[in-house]
Amino acid sequence: MRKILVLISAVIAIVFLSGQVMAEPITINWWHAMKGARGKVIDTMVKAFNDSQSEYVVVATYKGDYDETVNAGVAAYRAKKQPHILQSFEVGTQTMMLSGAVYPVYKLMKDEGYTIDWKAYIQPVLSYYMDADGNLMSMPFNSSTPVMYYNVNLFKKAGIPMLDKGKPITWDQLGEITTKLVKSGVTGGLVCGWQSWTQVENYSAIHNIPFASKNNGYEGLDCELLFNNDKVVKHIAMLKDWMKDNRFYYGGQKYQGPSAEFLAQNAGVYIDSVSQISTLQKSAKDFAWDVAPLPVEAWMKNPQNSIIGGASLWVFNGHGKKDYKGVAAFLKHLAKPEMQVYWHKETGYFPITLAAYEQLKKDGYYTEYPYQEVGIKQLTRRDPTKISRGLRLGYFIQIRNIINEELELVWSGKKTAKEAMDSAVARGNQQLREFEKTYK
Repeated sequence: MRKILVLISAVIAIVFLSGQVMAEPITINWWHAMKGARGKVIDTMVKAFNDSQSEYVVVATYKGDYDETVNAGVAAYRAKKQPHILQSFEVGTQTMMLSGAVYPVYKLMKDEGYTIDWKAYIQPVLSYYMDADGNLMSMPFNSSTPVMYYNVNLFKKAGIPMLDKGKPITWDQLGEITTKLVKSGVTGGLVCGWQSWTQVENYSAIHNIPFASKNNGYEGLDCELLFNNDKVVKHIAMLKDWMKDNRFYYGGQKYQGPSAEFLAQNAGVYIDSVSQISTLQKSAKDFAWDVAPLPVEAWMKNPQNSIIGGASLWVFNGHGKKDYKGVAAFLKHLAKPEMQVYWHKETGYFPITLAAYEQLKKDGYYTEYPYQEVGIKQLTRRDPTKISRGLRLGYFIQIRNIINEELELVWSGKKTAKEAMDSAVARGNQQLREFEKTYK
């Protein structure tokens, strides 16, 4: 009898242990738009989480550029095969927020027992992804803002002094600088990446000019676009005029062309995201470069904050309770100071928490690399107004594409700046009315 009991106990133990061995960790799927070096940084952050515990395994999958990633996420949700986490760029915020497909981050973290002091995050970043009641809908991830890069070697050759990292120059001064650059033999003076974001959206924010009514769409879906105002039109017309002598050199809508022109030293000044810092660190081997704030108009004595770009992490509905416990733990992991410090150093994107920012300052990082702080200081130099806090527009992806199309007609001489901006506003308003009809 005793032998039988021992045998039964042994069998039970074997079954129990084999069950433990066979128990698989829960898989958390994250679809993102970061490739190359940035994708490798993501892989390192994911590995750190996976190695820290055994209940969950996060699988990070590159799904293409921002548009492709969002489209893949939408299609997967409709097919009920959605990932747990989707990276969506900032222009998709309104659409994601009203889609009914997401589990708000503030609610997820609260439901899973995390008490988070949201005031400990960099507020101009956080506020972009909050609803009207101040609740965080998605977790900021790769947050950026545009800054002005310049080729130190070409500046010295043209007899141009180095720029102040804290005080922006005026657009008139930039006109003088680009004139000297071209006269010194440089192919072009200024190139710009993400032209709608840098030359219309951020230009408007810094000068506290409404991009749309209803405080840039934050206060109603019935808003209308306003960027065909005299100030924006004059700015676009000025850039077109600069094309006559290559002071402004068009390199393409997004970043690939302008970045390539700057790296090839075909332009002395380059306006683009702070995330290009990592590209320049790795690829600008033949010349020295530095960073300055975006230019402002001479009449703007106290320029406002710039606004962010980049993307945030949205959590999809439709998964189990145990899955969401893992999702919350992973988002908490990404926000850790050591993860944010690593992300900032490797990519140029902002650290989203004040703790990470203070740690970087304490460690002397910005003393060694002062250009890394230019964008942060520009973003936080003023308390955001209702205009400069950001843009909350439906179908903003389509609206930005429209602006880009119309700007190209200006650069090619087929439309005046006024004609193009009027057309962009009219076409964009049609998109807003379609969105309002769908989501009101």
